[in-house]
Parts: sequence; structure tokens; C-alpha cells
Amino acid sequence: MAKKIVAVNAGPRKGWNTDTLIKEAVKGAEEAGAEVQVFDLFRLDKYTGCISCFGCKRNAFRGRCICRDGLTPVLDAIREADGLIIGSPNYLGNLTASFRALYERLIFQSLTYNRETPSCNEREIPVLLIMTSNAPDTAYADLMEGYRQSFGRFVGPTEVFVSGNTLQLRDYSTTDWPWTMFNAEDKKQRHETVFPDECRAVREKGKQLAL
Repeated sequence: MAKKIVAVNAGPRKGWNTDTLIKEAVKGAEEAGAEVQVFDLFRLDKYTGCISCFGCKRNAFRGRCICRDGLTPVLDAIREADGLIIGSPNYLGNLTASFRALYERLIFQSLTYNRETPSCNEREIPVLLIMTSNAPDTAYADLMEGYRQSFGRFVGPTEVFVSGNTLQLRDYSTTDWPWTMFNAEDKKQRHETVFPDECRAVREKGKQLAL
């Protein structure tokens, strides 16, 4: 039976760095025979982060978020999946608000506040967590390690993939004022030489996730 993989795009820009890397990971998973369901968080019905209702802490709903909104199909699909691919750009030193909303709902539903069994998730699945950033690859190592640990504890074994110093615009000269913090030519060169290697690497990671 084919494995079921859920892929979640927590970035808004279609066809750009995060979207491209997620699509490559999806291709890898499909090449390994997996069935992949893709969700785009910026194109779902209205949703929120965790509202702290504690419904998921009641025995009747143990480990299930009871808030019903645009994220419900995503959470339901992840619960039945054999693997999760999730990617987000870095905005102002963290992942997007859309990512955080899903992250809160996904993690908190399994958190028990019980020292003996801190997680009520009895079915772990592997996770591939992708981040893109215009900062260097190593700029947010502590941030991503924190996410890796949280996903690992409440979802399943997690691998982090970071693509840094990304190209943000095809032509930086079209901005209304100079973006002097960046070297546009260096970014373009990296996008043409390094980013294709990253696409191949994340495609292989998507394949391994589905095996």
C-alpha cells in the first residue's frame, strides 16, 4: 500500500523559493511511490492559531483539536498520514504567522501536561521541515533546532532543511529604493548555481521520507 504524505506550504509566494523546494520534496516522495496531499496555508478558509480552549485535553477529544476552521482538514490529514513535509520562509526572525498557527494547533493537541506521558500522540510520523531565508543558512540554527525538537517530541522524527541567502526578486533594480543590505548579483549567482543543488537534495529527502 502506498504511503500517504501530507505537504504543507506556509509561504505566500507561488513559484518562489519555499514553494519550489516543497514541490521538489513532493516529487521525490511521489517517485518513491507515495500519495501526496498538498495544502497551501495562504489559500485556505479563515483560521486561527490555538485559542487555548483545552478541548483537546478532554478524554472525549484526546489529542484532537476541536476548533473547526480552515486548518481542520490539514490537521485531519496529518493525523492519517505516514509523513509530513512542511515549509516556510523566515519573516522577521521566525517562520510565518500561518506556519505558527498550524504549529500551535498541531503540537498543543498532543501536549498532555503529564510528566510521565508528555505526549498523547501514539503514532509518530517522520517530518521534513524546510525553511528559506534571505539570511545565511546558519543564521537561525537555534530557532530551527527548537522546532526540530518540538516536532520530534510531538509529531515524529524530524529533519530540518534550510536554504539561506535566497533570491527575493528577479530584478532588484525595480524596487523604489536601493536594497543596499544585499548584493543582488551574489544572490542571483547563488540562485543559479547553489539553489538547483538544494532542489535536488530536498527531492532526495522527500523520497527518503516516503520509503
